[in-house]
Amino acid sequence: MPPPQSRSSSRKNPSSSNLSTRLKSFSKQFLNLSFYKDLLINPNRSIYVMFGLFIIEIFLNIFIIKRTNYTEIDWKAYMQEVEGVVNGTFDYYKLKGDTGPLVYPAGFVYIYMIFYYITNLGRNIRLAQYLFAGLYLIMISVIFYIYNRIAKVPPYAYIFMCLLAYRIHSIFVLRLFNDPIAMTFLYISIVFLLRRQWSIACILYSLAVSIKMNILLMAPALFIILLLSVGLRATFQYIFYCALLQFIFAIPFLLSNSSAYIIRSFDLGRQFFYIWTVNWRLIPEHIFLNRYFHLCLLLLHILVLLYVCRYQWLKNIITFKELLNYHKNYILSDDAIVTLMFYSNFIGICFCRSLHYQFYVWYYHMLYHLLWSTDSKDIVNLLILGLIEWSWNVYPSTVMSSLILHICHGYILFKLLTSLTMKSNTKKIEKKSK
Repeated sequence: MPPPQSRSSSRKNPSSSNLSTRLKSFSKQFLNLSFYKDLLINPNRSIYVMFGLFIIEIFLNIFIIKRTNYTEIDWKAYMQEVEGVVNGTFDYYKLKGDTGPLVYPAGFVYIYMIFYYITNLGRNIRLAQYLFAGLYLIMISVIFYIYNRIAKVPPYAYIFMCLLAYRIHSIFVLRLFNDPIAMTFLYISIVFLLRRQWSIACILYSLAVSIKMNILLMAPALFIILLLSVGLRATFQYIFYCALLQFIFAIPFLLSNSSAYIIRSFDLGRQFFYIWTVNWRLIPEHIFLNRYFHLCLLLLHILVLLYVCRYQWLKNIITFKELLNYHKNYILSDDAIVTLMFYSNFIGICFCRSLHYQFYVWYYHMLYHLLWSTDSKDIVNLLILGLIEWSWNVYPSTVMSSLILHICHGYILFKLLTSLTMKSNTKKIEKKSK
């Protein structure tokens, strides 16, 4: 008769069995090709790729700052303009730097005044570079939040978004332009739009406008989003908040010389230099500078915007009354909010009088959402993104680089006009009392 099993051996077998089961489960889940394939192509798993890329971005920005020479373009001029305000000059006609007069609204002055003091009156450029690296990390994390919430773009696309963006990293940490600051506040405002915190969203949007006027390209979309979400009366209330912030920021400059502030900071007709244009190198300089050419671009911009607004954004709304009451019956989807903002901006980009190299940050991160909102194939999307990146990295721009850029813009716009897809808006649940 065999001896009875000891209690220790009887307890050992189940634990060994559990460990073996866990190992098999682990290997089945993580040690197979399908798991990693899903990790790269399933938009609902984007957070894992995003986290890894964020860590890489930290070291990549440090590497770029340490290994690549800083290029002085506008930082010194920014500091000179701010120094004029610090010294008590509030007349915009008298505020200028080496590259010309101050042409940005008051928010720009206040933001760069902070940099002015933090960086030892603008002299510690290396510190400024690290501050802009931090700004880049904030912006990319906000963009990741937006994209992860929408869950439309495959995760592998974010690898291209981050690691191939040579020009974008340069704009942030090697040039220190104001465009990235404005865009960061813009993306944060979109986050609050997605959270339906309209007041904060509008204040942040207005703050972005006060730093760089290109943010106004998204004003039509913001108006439609507010109108469809809160109604006409509340929409004008939020627009008032935007205007009020602009007024508060501008008070010291308006008191000094109101006409100078308005003319200089909101000069929509300012001429651009042909030497810096990225998108219009394919036409002669005299046409580039011609006012009738500018008017034609503006007219095309307005016509395309009106068409898109009526036949895409509001295509299911028949009457004006239905438009005004839309917010009572439906909740605008997150996808619709992001698409409208990005789409409105892109239309403006297509018909810009000129795009300078730093303007790439205006729409680079939006292209992925726009392309994957159409029926365009993934391989074609990557090709288009690659060609656009190439066009922006040709310096100085050429007829070919400008032509390629316009072809890519035209392709994206055509696809948006013919095959745009957005997640449906949610119908509100009727009240229980009914």
